[in-house]
Amino acid sequence: MKTIMLNLTGYIETDLLYAGTRTIVYRGIRTSDRQSVIIKVLRNFNPNFNELVQFRNQYVITRHLEHPAIVRPLTLERYGNSYALVMPDTGEVALKDYWQQSNPSLAEFLAIVIQLAEALHYLIQQRIIHKDIKPSNILIHPETGQVKLIDFSISSLLPKEQQQLTNPNVLEGTLAYISPEQTGRMNRGIDYRTDFYSLGATMFELLTGKLPFETTDPMDLVHCHIAKMPPALGKRGVVEVIPAVLSDIVLKLMAKNAEDRYQSALGLKYDLERCLQEWESTGEIATFEIGTRDRSDRFLIPEKLYGRETEVQTLLDAFDRVASGVTEMMLVAGFSGIGKTAVVSEVHKPIVEKRGYFIKGKFDQFNRNIPFR
Repeated sequence: MKTIMLNLTGYIETDLLYAGTRTIVYRGIRTSDRQSVIIKVLRNFNPNFNELVQFRNQYVITRHLEHPAIVRPLTLERYGNSYALVMPDTGEVALKDYWQQSNPSLAEFLAIVIQLAEALHYLIQQRIIHKDIKPSNILIHPETGQVKLIDFSISSLLPKEQQQLTNPNVLEGTLAYISPEQTGRMNRGIDYRTDFYSLGATMFELLTGKLPFETTDPMDLVHCHIAKMPPALGKRGVVEVIPAVLSDIVLKLMAKNAEDRYQSALGLKYDLERCLQEWESTGEIATFEIGTRDRSDRFLIPEKLYGRETEVQTLLDAFDRVASGVTEMMLVAGFSGIGKTAVVSEVHKPIVEKRGYFIKGKFDQFNRNIPFR
């Protein structure tokens, strides 16, 4: 890959840390005060509007955050037709690299994920959804063990949002760690619990050395996230032993429906701290009931569809017949707001499995005077 030199006024490049398909990260020195900094720029010299908004989003969301596990940027500089995000360099390295190169222990793993639970609790209090939790977006200081979250480019300041149905190749987030609702194929909204799923996938990888679902096909991966449970973690992995209760915690975080996951980061932190205390005092972790201190701090209504089981099953049966070669057309009728769209959207899962297409449009009855509206 061609090396690109940094040419940012007021900064001297000292090292190229990362060169990806979208971004390049440098280590450098700010000439005004000789402070060591990390500089992140877009690889594309002429980014489109959406790329600029996402890149600037990292600065806008994190500049007012004050938490030891969140990297707070120093400034956002103009850089040609784009921006350069300048962050303090305090010696952290990517957790993904650190984990592969070290000989991690179970105690170290628990200390890391407890910090991540604390960071998520802080983000939840600030009404921020990260939406891209993964090992490469987590930094760790090799000497202190302090963990920090980075890359808030697709983060949301909304307490809840809807994911539009898009091609899996252009979905926001990293497909290997993405929650079922973030795929846009679950007929469910996205809230802070999407980060719990991604944290569960991250924990799975740190413990076992493998991703929960190892297929490289995007649609296969989407189907795994929405319809398949991850394989058992086993008893041995990257760390010396994987206790059964820790496996239970990971699988609870990776539940398909948000209602079945942890409902608070503090509930998760309590269970992880209990694991760490037992491990440090006895050298083993006895199985206990998880989630006993898990209480949500807000009123959330489950998004499960009630009272439409017969209609949904009728649609699923029809889809099975069509998938085997039969041609059919079905009409779903009802008054406005009765839930027709919600019923039809429940057939996403089998469509993904069969490599089908889900196409939808909207006719606006109040704009009939506009041609082809």
